[in-house]
Amino acid sequence: MAQGLLETTKLRLVFQSGIDNEGNPILKSKTFSNVTKGATADQLFQAAQAISALCNGDLNKVERNDSSEIIG
Repeated sequence: MAQGLLETTKLRLVFQSGIDNEGNPILKSKTFSNVTKGATADQLFQAAQAISALCNGDLNKVERNDSSEIIG
């Protein structure tokens, strides 16, 4: 049976920096590496809010990106 081993976790913050000529939001993102693998969703959201207070633009979305190695 295959097994997945969590290797890395990254936190991606997506900001809305404005609106284009067609009325669509302009989105920019910032990714943070070396996130603690055991961090909960609440902890990551609190960190994202603290970071967004220091950045330009409105926080649009917070994403957690996990990478795993699959071993057979």
